[in-house]
Amino acid sequence: MYKSITKDELTEKIPFVLLVGPPNSGKTTLYNYLSGSNYKTANYPGSTVEYSIAKVRKKLNFEANILDSPGIISLTPGSLDEKVSIDAIFSHPVFGEPNLVIVSIDASQISRHLLLLKQLQKTGISVLAAITMVDILNRKGFGVSTEEFEKLLGCSAVKIDGRNGKGVEELLKVATQKLGECNHKERVKYMHESDNSSLINLYKEIEEIERSVLVPFANKTKVVLEKASRKLVILNKFQKDANSNLSKTSKIDKILLHKVYGLVFFFAIMMLTFTSIFWLAAPIMNLIDDLFGFLADKSFILLGNNWFGDFIANGIISGTGSVLVFVPQILLLFLILGILEDSGYLARGAMLIDRPLSKIGLNGRSFVPMLSGYACAIPAMMAARTIPNRRERLLTIFILPLMSCSARLPVYALLLACLFPGNKAWLAGLVLASIYVFSSVSSITVAGIINKISKNTFGKRDRSSFILELPEYRKPKFNIVLRNSYQSAKLYFKKAGPIILIFSVVLWFLTYFPNSNPKVDTNGKTTEHVIEQQKADRLLSSYAADIGQGIQPIMRPLGLDWRVGVSLVSTFAAREVFVSSLALIFKVTDDNSTLQNSIVDAMHDAKIEGTNQKLFTTSSIIGLIVFFIFSLQCLSTIAVSRKETGGWKIPLLQLVTYTSVAYILTFITVNGLRLLGVA
Repeated sequence: MYKSITKDELTEKIPFVLLVGPPNSGKTTLYNYLSGSNYKTANYPGSTVEYSIAKVRKKLNFEANILDSPGIISLTPGSLDEKVSIDAIFSHPVFGEPNLVIVSIDASQISRHLLLLKQLQKTGISVLAAITMVDILNRKGFGVSTEEFEKLLGCSAVKIDGRNGKGVEELLKVATQKLGECNHKERVKYMHESDNSSLINLYKEIEEIERSVLVPFANKTKVVLEKASRKLVILNKFQKDANSNLSKTSKIDKILLHKVYGLVFFFAIMMLTFTSIFWLAAPIMNLIDDLFGFLADKSFILLGNNWFGDFIANGIISGTGSVLVFVPQILLLFLILGILEDSGYLARGAMLIDRPLSKIGLNGRSFVPMLSGYACAIPAMMAARTIPNRRERLLTIFILPLMSCSARLPVYALLLACLFPGNKAWLAGLVLASIYVFSSVSSITVAGIINKISKNTFGKRDRSSFILELPEYRKPKFNIVLRNSYQSAKLYFKKAGPIILIFSVVLWFLTYFPNSNPKVDTNGKTTEHVIEQQKADRLLSSYAADIGQGIQPIMRPLGLDWRVGVSLVSTFAAREVFVSSLALIFKVTDDNSTLQNSIVDAMHDAKIEGTNQKLFTTSSIIGLIVFFIFSLQCLSTIAVSRKETGGWKIPLLQLVTYTSVAYILTFITVNGLRLLGVA
């Protein structure tokens, strides 16, 4: 059972233990085991960097607040996020100085991870080493001598497996002893090595320690530490005899990291991820949509077709449905990403795609969120959390609304059906594919432009160090992955849900009031058709219609009128609402099986009010397609953007920039086509 913890419980006078360690070192897995599900996620004060804090679960008999900070490889920060994390080691803004720092060290990457431990020891902080991934080291034919480790480093060390809890009891026993000791050492800020020779000597010392603590099994191979290359440092590479075979990981990497085959496999895996998010989530999303549609219909029956019944049905129930409908995609995204990360592949995929993305101010970690944006910008923005550099993370989030998400597909399908008759469906398909390619090119172009001209909006333009350890391939722990996926979906619902619901209620108010209670001729019409026509007449006399009339001068240069303006206002609830809004405005009440054809027929017959000019022409339809490619009309996306960026600056900039660019490009498209003789 999941139980939330209060701030008072976290700040009470009990020991404060900080977990630190490099990425992929098993730190968060250990934290999840220690905290169970009873933890909360918060932002460091004054920043968007997230950390997790919890009380150690009671059954472990260890009373302490434990905090999981973002991964760091040393006490020399390479980004703003790392600086915030390092500052917390010395004094957290809320919890103060940690009583104990537990450092996670991957046994198969010891010399790489000892640097952080050695630096921490120089600060006078009480440190305990948690040695992880011992099973991977064992498969290579080596073990770790904790006795030799403690002797050479003067630091307590315990071998643990945070996945199944092996060694955790011993770790907490040593932690209790450490907390009971009086640490009289004065804590000082770490002084970085002043010259290269000092750093080289430190690494030599670390290599000597590794030689001593790694113990080869009797019938296995010896340890050979290769010298560092100037371009690439490969630490802890174990070389077998000349006639021996390569390790399992090396064999796989010969294919997956190949300059040609590696990219083929990478794009295949990413496309499978994208397809899974889109197709596997669709049935569950449809069930959620049908469920809330059923509840809305029942509320009308129970409460009546009045303002209160409409408020409950379309304001509350539909608003809640718009929050929950994205949960399946979020769960699937983080489930797949969790499996890829836990297996060791995600780091390799990021490395493969890093070089081309670095040309536009991004790095390899940006590719997965960008690809996920084709399904939905909401889980894509949440996936951008894996980008440690703040500027690159915000820039990735900024361009994600340009990816043609699945919500745009019904709009494109309707506009292309109106533009191309049924016998030219192949041409509509070709244009649709071109739209998706164009959206990708647009997002990359915008990222490149923003990276060149932006100075402070997306953070300081610091040099992004894309340094990744390539962990051994291993079997994912599905219980850990499932728990993390659940927490991500829960966080989305708690943070973004209230904002989406509030905006949905505001939009309902604008489209319902003032309620004129229109009288509709019921002769020969079913109750359902009467209600639909009442909705259409009510919409035409609503505040949203007044807004549409107000923006009529803006719509005319685009070859459109206020009715399309009302539909565009409605799309702020969700882009796909454009189709149903047109159906309401043009009073299309046919059965669902013929709804699109009926809307298309109504669009072909529609005239600009007060004129004999056709409303939907080739130029105006292409203009609308351009508008939907660039515009940001999704309140859910705005809400999540606000949550992920830590403020309103980025989402408001997205809203203003993309809406303005969409309008300008639509104006150019429509009038340019007309100048060329395209009606």
